[in-house]
Amino acid sequence: MKNSPDLDRREASPVWLRVLRRVGTTALWLILAVLTLWALAALYIDTRIAAWRIPLTLIYGIGIFVILFRFKWSAKAAALCLAAFCIVLVWWFSLKPSNDENWQPDVARTAWVGFDGDRITIHNLRNCSYRSEFVYENCWSDRTLDLSQIKGADLFLTNWGLSFASHPIVSFQFGDKQHVAFSIEARYKTGQSYSTILGCFRQFGLIFVASDERDVIRLRTNYRKDEEVYMYRIQVRPEVARAMFLTYVTYLNKLNDHPEWYNELTRNCTTTIQKPLAANTDNPQPWTYQYILNGKLDELLYDRGRLVTGGLPFSALKSREHINAAARAAGDSPDFSELIRAGRIGF
Repeated sequence: MKNSPDLDRREASPVWLRVLRRVGTTALWLILAVLTLWALAALYIDTRIAAWRIPLTLIYGIGIFVILFRFKWSAKAAALCLAAFCIVLVWWFSLKPSNDENWQPDVARTAWVGFDGDRITIHNLRNCSYRSEFVYENCWSDRTLDLSQIKGADLFLTNWGLSFASHPIVSFQFGDKQHVAFSIEARYKTGQSYSTILGCFRQFGLIFVASDERDVIRLRTNYRKDEEVYMYRIQVRPEVARAMFLTYVTYLNKLNDHPEWYNELTRNCTTTIQKPLAANTDNPQPWTYQYILNGKLDELLYDRGRLVTGGLPFSALKSREHINAAARAAGDSPDFSELIRAGRIGF
């Protein structure tokens, strides 16, 4: 019996070409496997009617199995698997966020900023009176400020024991004593709590919390357990700090009218606004994976010359800028922001 022409051509192919085809085929099926797992997870997690989650996930999984069994891992099977993924992806992108949900009380309102020349009013600025992490009251107020009084900006970096993850908060100084902090966070509905896996899907809203430091910083230093907070003066001229502030405000106002989803990779506390903030600086630096795995964001900014260092090596600067003890000593003092800055580099 003669070999088929296709078999003859394969046997005649150089070894390197056959190896390349095998590697390419393996890579293709590995990618399709990841896409299929993502589609299964998206159906199970993001289907809005709870009773449909398991049936739809099973139907999709059985459908993929039938395709592979019927078409024997062929090019047609690969195309059908990809088509099935694309259908789920189109559905997933059709899920729209809303500001009208049963939000947890500390994120129940979204801030927005009104302008009258350089005079601005921040509406729904958060300044809760805390008795414990989850017991608080009197959270919302309006604050009027003058943009011409912006003097600088500070970075707070919170870590809870993970080397690869931290939470940055940027605070802007107005005049001698007033500070307004922005914390980009996942917005939870009642009953939700943070999950890295759920954060990769369409479960949480995105919120820019505009806050007094006695709220958003003191919450982390004085009430939450095992959170360590470091404060750094950003190396920035007042006019650049103003541009940075307006970048936050522009995004914040947009979210008030056009809500977005939080996403662990693309819309998190760092990546959401990193690119427009970089455009404000005199010497923009390239993107790095450390904006996602941001546990050493302070060290990255130190290396890039973005922080006031006082000539200290990074390890010494970080040790000196740890503020938990000072924040606990300051308590609920109206001079909280001034007290946590006493003796720090750059203040």
